Amino acid sequence: MNEQPLLAHLIELRTRLVRALLGIALVFLGLFHWSSDIYHLLAKPLLDALPHGGSMIATEVTSTFFVPMKLTMLAAFLISLPHTLYQVWAFVAPGLYAHEKKLVLPLVLASLVLFLVGMSFAYFLVFPVVFHFMSAVTPAGVSMMTDIDKYLSFVLGMFMAFGTTFEVPVIVVVLTRMGVVSVAKLREARPYVIVGAFVIAAIVTPPDVLSQTMLAVPLWLLYEAGVMVAALMERKARRAQAEPAP
Repeated sequence: MNEQPLLAHLIELRTRLVRALLGIALVFLGLFHWSSDIYHLLAKPLLDALPHGGSMIATEVTSTFFVPMKLTMLAAFLISLPHTLYQVWAFVAPGLYAHEKKLVLPLVLASLVLFLVGMSFAYFLVFPVVFHFMSAVTPAGVSMMTDIDKYLSFVLGMFMAFGTTFEVPVIVVVLTRMGVVSVAKLREARPYVIVGAFVIAAIVTPPDVLSQTMLAVPLWLLYEAGVMVAALMERKARRAQAEPAP
């Protein structure tokens, strides 16, 4: 008697996973023809910073094929992410209470948007600064020619760093809603957060002060934004508790 519901859940999970993977595969097939163009778009910040006549190189025989394919797969995953998240939500939502749905859905959407904003911030603002700095400090007699595979690894690492950094408001809100920490404690921790932001930026970014500042300052400001949102939600919850029941 108890095995049937579990079996039904497993079948539903399999169906949702297959649909999510099919969505990614269809988008990948649609982008396959333009895989080289997609890589060129990703490499544009570096190519624009290279000296006249500079170019990127491929040190492995298969890099010219597999590196654009990996990037195209990542692009397909990001483009199909709303469909994938819908499949996850359709599987999880029936088991949630109404108040949990009101909290989880906005947090998931906010997380997705903030992560994409963080990636865009790195691509449009940070990459040009970093690559022009690296090109400017290249010693005389040295040609700056980056391997396409190493460049992809560097860019993905930066995307993860900035995308995760922009998730700070969501993390702050979740911690306060779960009762792990109070808004007052978060405000008291502000000096440590500022110092920690610059330490993290020094670890995950190249060794120039400007790019480190471009990560540390948004990290601090996003923390402040998360504290403000958590404070508003806390005041709203207090007013709801203070109002007499109908």
